[in-house]
Amino acid sequence: MTLEQRAGTRDWLLELDPDASEALRLAALTHDIERHFPGGPANDLSVAPEDDMEYRRAHSERSAGFVTAWLREQGAGERLVADVERLILAHETGGRREEDLLQAADSLSFLEVNVDLPEKWAAEGRCSLERGIDQHRWMFERINVSRARELAGPLYERVRSLART
Repeated sequence: MTLEQRAGTRDWLLELDPDASEALRLAALTHDIERHFPGGPANDLSVAPEDDMEYRRAHSERSAGFVTAWLREQGAGERLVADVERLILAHETGGRREEDLLQAADSLSFLEVNVDLPEKWAAEGRCSLERGIDQHRWMFERINVSRARELAGPLYERVRSLART
């Protein structure tokens, strides 16, 4: 995958682990689904990203709720439902190997797609450019999978260059 390609979390997951389980692939596709429904939690840009765990917990729980309900409606087996739920609930924090892969793929996707986000937030007055860049720093630093960290380096560097311009 080249930096010119826009990839989602699932695409980055398959770059990291082409043999990812069905549950991990489903979690990669759906881990942020709650953002597509009104009434979700809002992250507080005045708080450092590592300190905004209440938002991340609420976001993960809400997404897991939507996805597990949908999987059950589709007749998915309880083992698959439980595995997808566990992965979505841990996609912000990582922990086990699959959870770390999902978190890393999520970070790679965020870093790739949101390179202009710090400037947008600053222009909207939501936070300073530095605070926006700090969100990207946190997304980069939370990656625990070495191959993902290598892939994320150039993506993070594009955002860091905003601070030098």
